[in-house]
Amino acid sequence: MKTTSRRRLLLNGIRTFLGLAIGGVTGSLMARAADEKPISRETGGSDVEPLSKPLAEWRDLLPTRSYEVLFEEGTERPWSSPLNGEKRKGTFVCAACLLPLFDSKTKFDSGTGWPSFWQPIAGRVDTKTDIKLLLPRTEYHCVRCGGHQGHVFDDGPRPTGQRWCNNGVALKFVPADQPLPALRT
Repeated sequence: MKTTSRRRLLLNGIRTFLGLAIGGVTGSLMARAADEKPISRETGGSDVEPLSKPLAEWRDLLPTRSYEVLFEEGTERPWSSPLNGEKRKGTFVCAACLLPLFDSKTKFDSGTGWPSFWQPIAGRVDTKTDIKLLLPRTEYHCVRCGGHQGHVFDDGPRPTGQRWCNNGVALKFVPADQPLPALRT
């Protein structure tokens, strides 16, 4: 086994351990203030109109686990999402507002247990610094509804070298042979 393969395996093991350790943590420690917004548009300008909806409405619309991840910034357990193994052509949309976030062409198997992409659709995510685990990480959110999607790391494949590590419950997959859903209002 090459040294780089061992190193990647070790890093993936550490990520998995951390994911399991924080996977069930939600609630007040993970909740963001109602007026907090992600602070920088990571992937270029956006013509997407923001959607402002009270948290109570999101809670009524979404499955409990999706709500906890999207609006309380929780994390699902690794290898718990069927989207991790999704290989068909199509589009991954925000589970809350249905905005397209990732094209299936950018999906790859990161070995971490979460759906991973090397690039989002331009202008569809915002980022902010997350220090919940003490070390700064880059967290990203849907630019339209503000729903928490995951974290971006600099250990992905070419051409970007990035790994956009997403919670599966924060996404829905739309196969290429089906029309995209209308954006939620």
